[in-house]
Amino acid sequence: MQATQNVSQKEIAHFDKLAARWWDPDGESRPLHDLNPVRLDYVAKRVALRGARVADVGCGGGLLSEALARAGADVVGIDMSLKVIEIARLHLHESNLKVDYRKQSSAELAASEPASFDAVCCMELIEHVPDPAALVHDLAVMLKPGARLFMSTLNRTPAAFGAAIIGAEYIARLLPRGTHHYAQFLKPSELARLLRHEGLELEDISGLGYNPINRKAWQSRFTAVNYLVCARKPT
Repeated sequence: MQATQNVSQKEIAHFDKLAARWWDPDGESRPLHDLNPVRLDYVAKRVALRGARVADVGCGGGLLSEALARAGADVVGIDMSLKVIEIARLHLHESNLKVDYRKQSSAELAASEPASFDAVCCMELIEHVPDPAALVHDLAVMLKPGARLFMSTLNRTPAAFGAAIIGAEYIARLLPRGTHHYAQFLKPSELARLLRHEGLELEDISGLGYNPINRKAWQSRFTAVNYLVCARKPT
């Protein structure tokens, strides 16, 4: 039975336009560059990355994938945008790192390699897919028993609407207009419910702070805008 593809072609087209400048730290992906070290640190404090097999689902141009590989992980990066996967593969010639990049859906990877990963990362993807529950199911299937899932997304609050849409897209113009859709943001309680439904144990929810003026990012207890989640698959 063929795996379904939980993807919006409108979202793919949007990120296709960003592909060429993905690795430009001052381009449209600037916030991703600034947030990447904090995301990596969040993962690295909870999983021994050296020698670990890690899936980066919705890897985009490979910012987190390369950071994970540099930390010693064996990384599979998947995305449904062929253009960003091509950019990710090209950048390996500059970084001299090894990442297995694939144009592949989460359902396809889960079906072909169930219980195969020591950690799965899915950063800023769930708010862009038509069926969040199906995505969480795929991610849970990929995990080995005892392995951990790491996700980041935006909370559905007035603060997130003001910061991520009004502030980032319309005022500061850090992101192209239309990058985010408020109705697709998930509250931590909603994401936690999806994780529990797949039998995962929620270990942590942390806020992710960002100041676009000085380009500083940090982990915090304030979850009203961006937040990170760690969940574990029971043994």
